[in-house]
Amino acid sequence: MDNVDTVSSKKEDIFRLQIDKVYEALETSSLGLSQTEAEKRQNEEGKNLIAEKQKKSSIIIFLSNFTHLMAILLWCAGAIAIPAGMPQLGIAVWLVNVINGVFSFMQEYRAGKATEALRNMLPSYSRVIRDGLEQKILSQDLVSGDMLLLEEGDKISADARLIEISDLQVDQSTLTGESNPVRKTKDAVLRDDLTRAETPNLIFAGTSVSEGNGKAIVIQIGMKTEFGKIANLTQNMEAEESPLQKELDRLTKQISIIAIGFGVVFFAAAVFLVKQPIASSFIFALGMIVAFIPEGLLPTVTLSLAMAVQRMSGRNALVKKLSSVETLGSTTVICTDKTGTLTQNEMTVSNLWLPGKEFDVTGVGYAPEGNIIKNEKKVSANDDADLKLLLTGAALCSNARLLPPNEESVRYTVLGDPTEACLGVVAVKAGIDLKRQIELTPRLRELPFESRRKRMTTIHQLESPVDGTRLIAYVKGAPKEVMELSQKVRINGKTAPMDPDMRREIIEANDSYARKGLRVLAVAYRLIHRDDEGIPVAMSDYTPMIIERDLVFVGLIIMADPPRTEVADAVAECHRAGIRVIMITGDYGLTAESIAKRIGIVKGTSPRVLSGLELGEISDEQLKEYLKDEIIFARVAPEQKLRVVSNLQEMGEIVAVTGDGVNDSPALKKANIGIAMGIAGTDVAKEAADMILTDDNFASIVHAIEEGRAVYSNIQKFLLYILNSNVPEAIPSALFLFSRGAIPLPLTIMQILTIDLGTDMMPALGLGTEKPEKGIMNQPPRKQNMPLLSRKLVLKAFLWYGMLGSIFSIDSYFFVNVQNGWPNVTLAAEGTSIYIKATAMTLAAIVFCQIGAVFNCRTEKQSVFSVGIFKNKQVNLGIAVEIIIIVAMVYLPPLQSVFNTTALGVTDWMLLCAWPPLILLIEETRKLFMRRKNGNNQII
Repeated sequence: MDNVDTVSSKKEDIFRLQIDKVYEALETSSLGLSQTEAEKRQNEEGKNLIAEKQKKSSIIIFLSNFTHLMAILLWCAGAIAIPAGMPQLGIAVWLVNVINGVFSFMQEYRAGKATEALRNMLPSYSRVIRDGLEQKILSQDLVSGDMLLLEEGDKISADARLIEISDLQVDQSTLTGESNPVRKTKDAVLRDDLTRAETPNLIFAGTSVSEGNGKAIVIQIGMKTEFGKIANLTQNMEAEESPLQKELDRLTKQISIIAIGFGVVFFAAAVFLVKQPIASSFIFALGMIVAFIPEGLLPTVTLSLAMAVQRMSGRNALVKKLSSVETLGSTTVICTDKTGTLTQNEMTVSNLWLPGKEFDVTGVGYAPEGNIIKNEKKVSANDDADLKLLLTGAALCSNARLLPPNEESVRYTVLGDPTEACLGVVAVKAGIDLKRQIELTPRLRELPFESRRKRMTTIHQLESPVDGTRLIAYVKGAPKEVMELSQKVRINGKTAPMDPDMRREIIEANDSYARKGLRVLAVAYRLIHRDDEGIPVAMSDYTPMIIERDLVFVGLIIMADPPRTEVADAVAECHRAGIRVIMITGDYGLTAESIAKRIGIVKGTSPRVLSGLELGEISDEQLKEYLKDEIIFARVAPEQKLRVVSNLQEMGEIVAVTGDGVNDSPALKKANIGIAMGIAGTDVAKEAADMILTDDNFASIVHAIEEGRAVYSNIQKFLLYILNSNVPEAIPSALFLFSRGAIPLPLTIMQILTIDLGTDMMPALGLGTEKPEKGIMNQPPRKQNMPLLSRKLVLKAFLWYGMLGSIFSIDSYFFVNVQNGWPNVTLAAEGTSIYIKATAMTLAAIVFCQIGAVFNCRTEKQSVFSVGIFKNKQVNLGIAVEIIIIVAMVYLPPLQSVFNTTALGVTDWMLLCAWPPLILLIEETRKLFMRRKNGNNQII
């Protein structure tokens, strides 16, 4: 055990060791492992694979969609309808359940494939040295100690320690989320202020070689790699119920209690007050229970979510799971990455600094569109020799290529380092013909960038001799390092000695830009005389020590990844909506803080910027305290991003998380709503997420939140509409029961069930398609303890809309009776035409009152006329359907016998037609009064 611990410890600290000690620690050599030793280690370590956690059976998942509380309630409702004499309606309720269950299963089945995507990201084969020979083996057969061979374009399949490199750059965006290639070194690293991913002599599974080549010794495989740790975190994230699912469960319990409570009361009243037989009393009570069960709730929720999904897809947001839509509406915190989401992920030169002068650069992104501006005037490279030298030197001393729009992309794209790409763009903006310049000054040699030197140099042949020489070296790199190697400075077309004042001026300029979160590169040059002392004859013998001295400093190039133009407005809208935005990025703190201030994520002058290293040193309790204030997280590891999300959720927040890399997948899956980038996002991130942004734009999240809030609002509108009909259904039965039969039953059980399962269903479904109401994003997120079936909604449904419907429907019942003489109980029991007509009139009156109610339910505060009273086509269709149903029921003989109805007269229809506009007028008056009370007299 001690030996295993020692080996493990050495692997953790392998980056600190010199190369000869690396061989010793991993028990290998420059000839690689022997095949025998490799097989032995594989028996001990296992295969280099991403293990997949065992999933639930598809059958169990399928059946679970038919056994939750609302589904059970609907099964019972259908079973009740059959003995009540309505088998067709009972079967219809069951079909509603079946359709919802199948649809939910299909949505769930499509989700949860993040592990499979993780497995697919690892390459199938790797090149290694074993027994001193180069071999191509299956990546799954790699073991610790294997020597990997790396070339440009290779995907890396294990964590490894570099021992040999040639200008090696690695794309680590899958782990860090930052798209810039990372330059690597083979040297030992003794710093303690670097995260694992930032350690320059380590490479990681799941990343790829973007430039150069090298050799590395494998230190970890499979689930022990950084990639494997992310996979393990992702798999162990148990999918939690969405706020909507939790609320629907709670709502179902509340409705069940209400329905059963009313059933018991009506059963007791029928038996003890009216002295009805127990069997008929039981059927009567069952009918009342069914009447209070909102059979259309699940179809309405599904339709509302589906319509929102359809609208969101037109606004660049694709939703994988329907319930995620409403979760967006509940969001209280958005944890967003920076690069590509808040910014354009296109490095852009914003300023140029030369001694004694400064230039602004217009235009953003890689498109070479914009100008060089000085004193509000456009200038070109031909107008200023120093400017031309600065931009020419920077462009020639880089390897990136800019690709114009083509069949694969409608935008300019980059091959190589994005930082270098923007140097070519700004040169074109200044009027420099780069292609011609490369022909005039061809490159003869390159001294690649190294993290130790912090600079890169290229040597070119000049078209015309300068001071008797035809060679010039251009150097670009970190300002302080380049300045220290410069003995002269270029000022107004001439060279001058680099004095202390000029050095101080350069450092002050650099620090000023850096404080704004901008990246700064310095450019210098040196004319090389072949006969200078110390200059080798052979170009291949030129080294940084020989060339990078006695430089002439030219100037500074200032770059930034500019924020998306629409993000600032989107962030402001989030703040108005009571939603916090927290930046979690793999970039450096100063850059992150600058962007956060520019787009309004933070308002204070000194927000807390917490690095990944600092985050690792504080407790969860301290982190929760920090999360209460403005905070930015920089240079964080995947498990740390997950930790931030988990702590926010423990604080009661509903958290949305954006991400595009493999490193984001644990947090995406843990979040209440995971949002992946559609353009820059990896397949892993997309699989782990609940929603995908097709434009990678933060503003699209805000649109999606608006739709999510509309979903919740529409479900409440549905409940308000459905529940208000329960009162006019119950009041007639209550009059019959509590008058001990003196008032004949104004509404039969069959007619009650007809309203709930027939006429009410279509208009209610139409309410689920309402668009977001004006001002919905000026309200704070709903509180988590605020139920769908709130006290306010119940009171409004029962005591306002319900009572209005009850008054008018009972009035319609009495209207028929008064016209034709009050029937006694005996006549009612015998089913006289007068009594049948009165009950038909009551049924029709409830339906017509519901027509007025459905218009009222379309808005909460606004006037329905302001949104267009007939603009919701689904509601209009629903009204037409319920009118057709009620007309068919009172005029078609087959239906008359089933539902105990008869034909109504012209006078009856005139009264019925008066109820919808009257109810609409009463409610519009109330809404107007409430708007004036709240200080808003406008119609909206």
